[in-house]
Amino acid sequence: MIEKKETRLRRARASRARIALQKTERLTVNRTNVHIYAASSADGGKVIVSASTVEPEVRTQLASAKGRGGNVNAAKIVGTRIAQKAKAAGIESVAFDRAGIDSMAGSRRWRMPRAKPV
Repeated sequence: MIEKKETRLRRARASRARIALQKTERLTVNRTNVHIYAASSADGGKVIVSASTVEPEVRTQLASAKGRGGNVNAAKIVGTRIAQKAKAAGIESVAFDRAGIDSMAGSRRWRMPRAKPV
């Protein structure tokens, strides 16, 4: 019988293999009780762009918000920041790596939102 950890690791490998077939950058998100971290990498080796609630600019935006940085408000700010940095780096789409989480197995392709014409 396969243990829970082995199953999760197998799903994670399969998910990363699907992302590699898409030939797109991989977006990983890590949330703790205190902070949220997001990073994008081409092959999992070198981080191209990253954003987190540890950055001074994000901390100032969160100063007026309730909580320390692991909440919905912080997630919105970090998501917006990683999207802006990715656009500046020329990344048009990323595949969200769920790291083998069972309830959201597989990977889906996510396109960066287009800017509205003025």
